[in-house]
Amino acid sequence: MSSSNGSSARSSKTALKPGEGTRLNRWLAECGICSRREADELIRSGKVRVNGEPCLDLSRRIGPGDRVSCQGQELRRITEKVYLMLNKPRGYVVTHSDELQRETIYSLLPDSAANLRYAGRLDKNSEGLLLMTNDGELINALTHPKRKVEKVYRVEINRRLSRKELEDLRHGVQIEGGVTLPAGVFVKNDGGQGMTLKMVITEGRKRQIRQMVEAVGAKVLRLKRLQFGTLMLKDLPLGRWRPLSGVELRSLKSLVENPKP
Repeated sequence: MSSSNGSSARSSKTALKPGEGTRLNRWLAECGICSRREADELIRSGKVRVNGEPCLDLSRRIGPGDRVSCQGQELRRITEKVYLMLNKPRGYVVTHSDELQRETIYSLLPDSAANLRYAGRLDKNSEGLLLMTNDGELINALTHPKRKVEKVYRVEINRRLSRKELEDLRHGVQIEGGVTLPAGVFVKNDGGQGMTLKMVITEGRKRQIRQMVEAVGAKVLRLKRLQFGTLMLKDLPLGRWRPLSGVELRSLKSLVENPKP
């Protein structure tokens, strides 16, 4: 896209040599407000201004003297990255604010975490592991479909499934958006009328686990995420949070830097 299409001209004071500065979408991601993909959409929609002028140029690079704002809010790059794990309880919505005045996950976090984003949403009635961070690049890498990062869930359902129904879940079922990719489905408990499964998926579609179970004629009673990539919930109490350890963070970054073929 030509830089003359709605983008501002650089002043001589902020002129950059080719290859210098930071590409605008990455600069926005490093502010912690979005991923690079989401930044591209913000730029295309005209919501981003550089030095007071709308910038539609996806190739624009940002230097030290440039001022960037998005939807009227002036932005600053985050120099310190924060990484937290939250054990989300049921009944909390994964959003900053809710028009129905429901409790949000941010009420469980310290005030300093108000600007953190989450990697992989959980619906109101689901619980378990949420990664919270201002590292937009890591969120983008972990949630990008091509990475196929594994998510592990414990799923309690309302009835026992037949061998065929279990195989259908493993091979793929029709849900909103198309047939699911192959999934790991392991029976952990099939006593009584219900069944407990461990399910491992590499997609992140809306209500995917619930839709998959409904596709074989059953219903999820309880859903808990136990693992996201290399990050494991382990014994973190319900409703509590903690910073990631250095080992956990290095393992997550290694996962996205060296994806499975």
